[in-house]
Amino acid sequence: MNWKSLFTPRAPVPRGLQLCLGVGGFVLILLGWWLLTKTGYIKPFFLPSPQNVLRSGIVLFREFDFLLDIFASSYRIFFGFLLAAVLGVPLGLLMGTFRVVESLVEPLIGFVRYMPASAFIPLFILWLGIGDVEKVAIIFVGSFFQLVLMVVVVAKGVPQEMVETAYTLGASKSQVVWRVLLPASLPGIVDTLRIIIGWAWTYIIVAELVASEAGIGYRILNAQRLLQTGSIIFAIITIGFLGLLTDILFKWIYKRLFPWNV
Repeated sequence: MNWKSLFTPRAPVPRGLQLCLGVGGFVLILLGWWLLTKTGYIKPFFLPSPQNVLRSGIVLFREFDFLLDIFASSYRIFFGFLLAAVLGVPLGLLMGTFRVVESLVEPLIGFVRYMPASAFIPLFILWLGIGDVEKVAIIFVGSFFQLVLMVVVVAKGVPQEMVETAYTLGASKSQVVWRVLLPASLPGIVDTLRIIIGWAWTYIIVAELVASEAGIGYRILNAQRLLQTGSIIFAIITIGFLGLLTDILFKWIYKRLFPWNV
């Protein structure tokens, strides 16, 4: 193996080496964490050792039904993200395809997207109550507006030459949309959805910090009240793990749907 070639811009990395490097990054972080706690440089109250965090996680599963919290957070993420995707992807495609739609909608989207999703919690509790609908709404607001604008960028990125060639070959306007712009945008849309669902996971804590009876965010808040640092860290790591699984799933879907684009 020519090691110098690995540092060439955009040079491919062998699959085995890629896996080793990915695992190695986690191992280095874990080793540094263990050393900081083993040497006593950081007090256990602020940063428990990896083994103590693992013990806290076992307690969460055995005594606090943490699996139910994972399920509650996961389905809130799923519904909020699905609603954002169902509404946001078509709107983004329309805005990226028709300038008149973009001129009408983009100022409003650009205005609302700067409003933090957490600022809507009091309103959503007032309008929707304290159930799951309110939490799904927070996920939706945190995902929808960013998704729309990213899909607009993807749709605009389709080369104009493809559109002009389609017209030259006798395609109608609707055919250009359905047979040129949409297929050409799909890889970018799937990639955008992968990024947005990562953002959706970050909003689950905000959604569950208020008036929740289950969920990872709810469990983190309870652990904070009881000064259970190990449980807090384990819950945060769980979110990262679930997010990583989601990311891997989207990458797999991307490779299956668009093998020529990998």
